Amino acid sequence: MQWTTPKQIAIYLTLLLCVSVSLILVLFSIVFDYDINWQQVVVVTCALFLPIYFISYFILKKYIHEKVKVIYKSLSRHKGTSDDVETDLNKVDEDVDSMVNERQREIEELKSMETFRIEFLGNISHELKTPIFNIQGYIHTLIDGAITDENVNMQYLQRTSKSVDRMINIVEDLEMISKIESNRLDLEFTRWDIVNYVQELFDILEMKAKKRSVKLSIDNQSNINFVEADKDRVAQVLVNLIENSIKYGKEGGRTSVRFFEMGDNILIEVADDGAGIPAHHLPRLFERFYRVDKSRSRKEGGTGLGLSIVKHIIEAHRQTINVRSTENVGTTFSFTLKKSK
Repeated sequence: MQWTTPKQIAIYLTLLLCVSVSLILVLFSIVFDYDINWQQVVVVTCALFLPIYFISYFILKKYIHEKVKVIYKSLSRHKGTSDDVETDLNKVDEDVDSMVNERQREIEELKSMETFRIEFLGNISHELKTPIFNIQGYIHTLIDGAITDENVNMQYLQRTSKSVDRMINIVEDLEMISKIESNRLDLEFTRWDIVNYVQELFDILEMKAKKRSVKLSIDNQSNINFVEADKDRVAQVLVNLIENSIKYGKEGGRTSVRFFEMGDNILIEVADDGAGIPAHHLPRLFERFYRVDKSRSRKEGGTGLGLSIVKHIIEAHRQTINVRSTENVGTTFSFTLKKSK
């Protein structure tokens, strides 16, 4: 049995003292050849038990309370917690371990957030720096006299316009992520046919696919084509994933959108047979501004925020998105949406 509360410790001390007193009386009778009355010993012992118990209990409770109160004051963040503290030492030990572990988790989270903040600021400054420097260079060239040169003035203005558009896209994407993360993005759930909609997107993206000789196909293995979701937001997801598949997949390859039933949900997959993504990139693929091939991504005109927005939109629907990829085999993005019968 563990003696961990003031009551238990007080009982233990009281018994120890009473037994000690009884033994002293017995030894006294032996040493001085005194005929002891055992009834008197029992009476004395019983008479001492209650006073010793209450005195021990009061002192121990006050001592433990004062010591433990300091621990709770130093670890707890709630005002007034130290006035109502636990005196069971086992429970105190558990509470302290719990609070220390919680603090340790918070420290790790803060370190992770600080690392993310530093990376994010570095990434966003880098992404904005390129179009800003381009705009600066074109405008200074025009000011220095190129504005009157009909061979280059419109060309420089058009390039400046593209750089401005790129900055606007970055800001709009960041605003979108901010709205989703702060729950300020209103989703309008409606019932619509996702298979037919993907076919419409294929018609829109047909020219881009033809430029890279990419064949677009639908593989529908679901008996239900209707989903309950925000059509405009899911369209963003589909456009981003299909366009990425066309841009970064194999030239002359295939992009396939597949549908499967999965309980109350429909599983949608966007797959290509391109070069694939190295395994060490996959865990960070949905991070803001993260790029597998930085030079190629910027050349293609992406902001580096597309997949992050895709992930946020799917999670705003309380669904999940995953990616699997094998080098020289291809990449598949899969996400779920709620079925609508």
